[in-house]
Amino acid sequence: MADWKKRLGVLYSTDPNYRYTEEETGKEELLPPAEQQLRITLDKKNRSGKEVSLVSGFVGPDEDLKDLAKELKHKCGVGGSVKDGAVIIQGDKREQILKILSDMGYKKARKY
Repeated sequence: MADWKKRLGVLYSTDPNYRYTEEETGKEELLPPAEQQLRITLDKKNRSGKEVSLVSGFVGPDEDLKDLAKELKHKCGVGGSVKDGAVIIQGDKREQILKILSDMGYKKARKY
């Protein structure tokens, strides 16, 4: 990795003995499905009037969130994506997503 990439976000220092340090990013632990508090909402804002179902509140690594999104998209038969820590599913699929999540063991999923 280039040296300048390590220093992104660090301001200039006049101290010649200053050493740039990288913050350790701890890996986020995955909560078991029964302890996850997921929220399922319907959203139309900034989407040209099209409805999408948002699943938010997931606690865990991004890879696990992407796996959950893939499973939801497959079982709903629609497209979607992961953005800003939320799963976006095309269309109003809140009831279907709630049933899928409860079948997967997510007991505290709520529809809004």
